[in-house]
Amino acid sequence: MKTGQYRLSEGSPYPLGATWDGRGTQFALFSAHAEKVELCLFDANGKRETERIELPEFTDEVWHGYLHGLRPGTVYGYRVHGPYAPAEGHRFNPNKLLLDPYAREHLGELQWRPEVFGYEIGSPDGDLSFDERDSAPFVPKCVVVDATNPGSRPERLRVPWDRTVLYEVHVAGFTRLHPDVPKKLRGTFAGLQRPAVVDYIRSLGVTSVELMPIHTFVDDNHLLERGLRNYWGYNTLGFFAPDPRYFAGEPMAEFKALIDRFHDAGLEVILDVVYNHTAEGNELGPTLSFKGIDNASYYRLLPDQPRYYINDTGTGNTLNLSHPRTLQMVTDSLRYWVTEMQVDGFRFDLATILGREWYGFDEGGGFLDSCRQDPVLSSVKLIAEPWDCGPGGYQVGGFPPGWAEWNDRYRDTVRSFWRGDAGSAADFATRLTASGDKFNRRGRKPWASVNFITAHDGFTLNDLVSYNDKHNEANGEDNRDGHADNISWNCGAEGPTDDPAIRALRERQKRNMLATLLLSQGTPMLLGGDEFGRTQQGNNNAYCQDNEISWLGWEDIDEDGAALQEFVRKLTYLRRQLPVLRRNRFLTAEYNAELQVTDVRWLSPDATELTPEQWADASMRCFGMIIDGRAQASGIRRPAADATLLLVFNAHHDTVNFTLPDIPGPDQWTCLLDTNMPVREDLPIFNASDVYQVTAHSLLLFALEAKGTTGRVLERIGTRLIDAVAGD
Repeated sequence: MKTGQYRLSEGSPYPLGATWDGRGTQFALFSAHAEKVELCLFDANGKRETERIELPEFTDEVWHGYLHGLRPGTVYGYRVHGPYAPAEGHRFNPNKLLLDPYAREHLGELQWRPEVFGYEIGSPDGDLSFDERDSAPFVPKCVVVDATNPGSRPERLRVPWDRTVLYEVHVAGFTRLHPDVPKKLRGTFAGLQRPAVVDYIRSLGVTSVELMPIHTFVDDNHLLERGLRNYWGYNTLGFFAPDPRYFAGEPMAEFKALIDRFHDAGLEVILDVVYNHTAEGNELGPTLSFKGIDNASYYRLLPDQPRYYINDTGTGNTLNLSHPRTLQMVTDSLRYWVTEMQVDGFRFDLATILGREWYGFDEGGGFLDSCRQDPVLSSVKLIAEPWDCGPGGYQVGGFPPGWAEWNDRYRDTVRSFWRGDAGSAADFATRLTASGDKFNRRGRKPWASVNFITAHDGFTLNDLVSYNDKHNEANGEDNRDGHADNISWNCGAEGPTDDPAIRALRERQKRNMLATLLLSQGTPMLLGGDEFGRTQQGNNNAYCQDNEISWLGWEDIDEDGAALQEFVRKLTYLRRQLPVLRRNRFLTAEYNAELQVTDVRWLSPDATELTPEQWADASMRCFGMIIDGRAQASGIRRPAADATLLLVFNAHHDTVNFTLPDIPGPDQWTCLLDTNMPVREDLPIFNASDVYQVTAHSLLLFALEAKGTTGRVLERIGTRLIDAVAGD
């Protein structure tokens, strides 16, 4: 059949999306309840609709057709016909141009006009009314891409979990003010792959860069009206297309080049993905894609009132991953980013949603089972944010084997301990050992606990020690938004201060928390910029601040910031060199009679074992932790030959005299780290039973003197810690 300039044939219901095969383009769109689907073609800039073609076939609830001669670069969208019956869950309106859920590239930005809504704004009937105006001039369009020749690329990295150090960054904010990135490339994928940027990230000793959302997203209208933007990007509209605002040049090639550049540098790329909701909002939101294609299939609707949406995400709608086609779309998207783009894993926003069925969260739910059995997805890093706003939504530790999880119990407990809160020591010890109370089940490993103290959501590390209260006035909500309880401590003054004692305490507290993070069992995650004391001026909800509040101020790094960078490099170096800090077995404090060793022991300042009464003492704020390097390191019952370490934590406001313990064998301890003296000309050695004066608010790391391989490792570590550490 000839239609316009292209010959139309039936095509196939698979693959979904727009697929160029070298001769023409196949179009396939799932919609179980549609009555007709029209493919709309546009001129190169997406301004003028040039042709409208009805897809001729409907197979297995997929509308499809093939256009011979239609080439990559063609701009398109869909108009979908069907019942407009909101009370029944259907919101078809062919006057609204819709994005293809499988589109690989988008063109243009959403303009918030009444025409983009399926109903008449201001009508007394609300969303039950029907708007007949064309939305095409005001919505983004799709672009056909050529994915037939991926070319030769570096292999995807596979950094072992026990060696993983995550580093969370925002694509735009990381380079927007970077002096070594050309201005025209700042804030883009091209800017992020500049040599100075990649070399810097690698120098920190991190292994895996977690990029905040890069899928196409929408700026909320209420933010634009206040002169703000959706900076974080947790408002997704397309799960296969990178957002156009992050490109300086050709989209597909630029993103692939970023991945390749990071892989060449030995760095993994983890994508923060948002499959729990879309930017279409609730019944009063716009009609941009899924809502107009098949609302009743893509979204969870109230069973007895399908006009309304289940809102377990707090954003207005919830994707229905119980529907096989929605589940297919999400897993197809994930496989696309792994196989075509070669990313190394994903962090799932509000991941409890993904494991939620109609009856609630199920660790054996459809999506979680799909990932476990999939040969592609089961081979990459899968990280859950294990909570949502729905009933039973808090699921830390509740995800199945193969998954890692953001551990907010770690975040809150570490903050609480170093603030000096009463009764926090026992829980702090549990978090240091990878939260076995949450994760030590079903063969899961310590790496399943992703430990973090700060992330994009909340205070930065600098602000955590500089503010008691949030200061979100710039968000335009009278400081009502954001969490009120941040478990923070300003060390004696709210915000910036010139008081040298307060500044010194703040720097030590930063070092305390960074050292805790990188010396704990589990997988550490560092927030980009915390390594040099980045501030958001007390804003703990900077999701809408696409400006200097959120951007990393590279030229503002002072002497303290540079020193903190070097301190972080020392910590990551220690973590790499000392396997006992990243064991693949949970430390249990149980005596192994066969090996005659206890993997971890807890000491009071007089070097005796802590008693239950001491653990229960709410005033206890100083204790020691011995990790025995001889303890069994794997499933093979044999002693390891790693270094034995002693960590001392003092959250008291006063100095504590700590007696160094006597361990069978070597009887000398080398002090590798003291957060009160981050720079030393040498590493002092102490005998067992010597008393070390532990400064208030400080952390210490000692290693037991040893001969052989372990001794050589410690000698090498000593040299590097004294010298300026710039990474391996």
